[in-house]
Amino acid sequence: MAEEGPSAPALAVQVVLYRHGSGSVATLLDSVNRSLADAQDRRAIGPSTVLIGDSSPEPALSPEDLAALGDGLHGGDRSGLSYRHFHANRGSAGGNNDLFALSGSDLVLIINPDCYASPNLVFELCRALDDPQAGIVEARQVPLEHPKEFDRRTGETSWASGACMLIRRDVIDQIGGFDEESFFMYCDDVDFSWRARLRGYRVVYRPTACVFHDKRLDPHGQVVAGEAEVYYSAEASLMMAWKWSQPQRAERLRHALWESGSEPHRRAVEAFESRRATDRLPPPLDPEGRVSQFIGANYASHRFGYDD
Repeated sequence: MAEEGPSAPALAVQVVLYRHGSGSVATLLDSVNRSLADAQDRRAIGPSTVLIGDSSPEPALSPEDLAALGDGLHGGDRSGLSYRHFHANRGSAGGNNDLFALSGSDLVLIINPDCYASPNLVFELCRALDDPQAGIVEARQVPLEHPKEFDRRTGETSWASGACMLIRRDVIDQIGGFDEESFFMYCDDVDFSWRARLRGYRVVYRPTACVFHDKRLDPHGQVVAGEAEVYYSAEASLMMAWKWSQPQRAERLRHALWESGSEPHRRAVEAFESRRATDRLPPPLDPEGRVSQFIGANYASHRFGYDD
């Protein structure tokens, strides 16, 4: 009797909501279901499930919504939908950490609710895991591809965007998930990627794994950002500089953000100073700069800029 080969890895898909309607969630999940079915047909993954965490003040999805959404996710080895309302705004880091605990899957796919998966997204992401050292795989975002540099032969890159990333469970277990104490909404993915690289894992960009991400540019080629995004990105930039052993950079940022006169920037500086005064800043990592990259305002070399 022939021996059976290794079983295909189980996959959990994680989505964190904040005030997203059932229509946009249904669009996302329909695309995800097609991509899961394709990957299962090609034996790239085994059983799959979808986990939704909701940080909205009130549940964004009704019981009727959940029943309809769950019905569309059954079939083959797709086991439907699990939903948890957090009763608090957990941010992307905290929300995904809570969802990590709900499954023991071999792989976790994190995808933003404003995304749409291409039919071969999951299969192409899984192909990158043929490299046993690849711990995190990032999808290509369209229409606005992220401009950071990557190795054209191996796909290796500095960090993976949390808009759509596939993670080995071993990575999560070893580094303890996202640092939700330091990063509420921005740079949690950069910090997560760098900590994985410190453990010896590779972070890989897979251009053939495409996901539509609903981002727009203003007339000056800049991504349109609301006040909350301005605040949390400023706070995250300060935390990244401190945590990754760049105290002089943190001081320069603190000064520049305060002098900008922007109310969200000044609140971010005040929050950082409050953490410092109460000893709530994280211990610095990577003092030799083995994995961290601070290049201008970015955390990697960029191939291009949308405002070029």
